[in-house]
Formats: sequence, structure tokens, C-alpha cells
Amino acid sequence: MNLVDLWLTRSLSMCLLLQSFVLMILCFHSASMCPKGCLCSHTGGLNVSCSNANLKEIPKDLPPDTVLLYLDSNQITSIPNEIFKDLHQLKVLNLSKNIIGFVDERAFKGVAGTLQTIDLSDNRIKTVHKNAFSNLKAKAQIANNPWHCDCTLQQVLKGMASNHESANSVICKTSVLEEHAGRPFLKADADLCNLPKKTTDYAMLVTMFGWFTMVISYVVYYVRQNQEDARRHLEYLKSLPSKPKKPDEADDISTVV
Repeated sequence: MNLVDLWLTRSLSMCLLLQSFVLMILCFHSASMCPKGCLCSHTGGLNVSCSNANLKEIPKDLPPDTVLLYLDSNQITSIPNEIFKDLHQLKVLNLSKNIIGFVDERAFKGVAGTLQTIDLSDNRIKTVHKNAFSNLKAKAQIANNPWHCDCTLQQVLKGMASNHESANSVICKTSVLEEHAGRPFLKADADLCNLPKKTTDYAMLVTMFGWFTMVISYVVYYVRQNQEDARRHLEYLKSLPSKPKKPDEADDISTVV
């Protein structure tokens, strides 16, 4: 073997060794960054699985190169602002089967453009801020939550118009209109955002009618009362005895005749 072949052989060996070392460092680094109670693996990107980990909140030390994140079947109660802001490669987010009742306005800031799937089903979400899902292009699963159907939810679902299937899974647990309780939200034909205006207009109409009725009643009462007073006064005058004539007045009259 000549010198060139020997050099190439050693160079190839060194490259393979260096590559293995780099991969080992990366794997070790990812493993060391894995949140407590979670399992991390590389399967088409970093897969962080924290399912059934008895978590009460979303870990704050999630690896920034996380692609798949499973936080299902825990006791997480809320999704705070910008909790995922550093996960610029996140594509799948599973938060199902928790006890989430609050989703902050900027909960998905930083991942709205990369998320492809988000699962929030089987939680305790009643309402969210109207901008909570804005710019979110992911396919969202939001079924099996005790949704309160009102104007805010109508605005949220309107922003998810491209995700009709997910929006159609929303069942009204409660509603500003009692007849919509227990029904799919999209089958409700009422515009819930116009209800306050209609209610206000109706209240103003009722109030004006009440005032008008009160004024008319007062006028009728006033007229009748005055008529009654006038009648009584006239009867009083009629009941007075006639004034007797004086003797001199009678003589004057006789003289004139």
C-alpha cells in the first residue's frame, strides 16, 4: 500500500470516527436536555414524549429542536403566553386528556406557522380569547370540551373557517341562547355577536313604551281628576242657598215699574 492509499484510509477512518463522535455528542446533548419525566428520541426529528408523566404544567425546558411533543394524559391546567415560542420546528402538539381550562391569548406565539396538528380534545376549555387561535394553520382537534357558545367562540371558529371539521365538533355545553345548549355550534343559525345589540334595542323599546304608557296614564288621570273636581265644584255651587233680596231693592223695582 502506497503512501497515498494509506493517507486516504486513515482519513476515511478519521472522518467516520469524527462523525460518530459528533452524533454521539448530539444524542447525548438531546438526552441531557430532555425534560424530567419525559422520553426523547430521534424519529424524523426530535420526539419528546411526556405522556402520563403526572405533569401539572407544561415543561419550560423543552429542547428547542423539538418536532413532536406529546403532553397528553397529564394534569396540565393552562397554556400560558409564549410557552412554545422557542420551538420553531414544532409540527405536532398533543395536549389531549388534561384538565386545561385556560388558554392564553398568545399561547401559540412562535409556532403558529409551523404546527401541523394540535390536539386539545378532552379538556375543560369553556372559552378562549378571540385571538388565541389566530394565524394557527394547524389541524386542530377541540372536541369534548365544555364550550360556552357566545360571540367570542363564534369569532374563534370563524377564524378557523378552513378547519370546518374541527369547528363542527364543538358542542355547546352552555350558551347565551338556552335553546342551543347541547347542540353542535355550527348548526346554530343565530348570530351571537348581534345579540347584545338586539337585546339593547328591545330593552330601549320596552322602556320607551313604558314611559309612553305612564305619560298617557298621567294625562288621562289628570283630565279625569280635573273633571271630577270641576263637577264637585259645580255641585257645591248649586247646593248653596239663593241670596234673599233686600226690602229697598224690592221698592226700587216697584217704582221703576
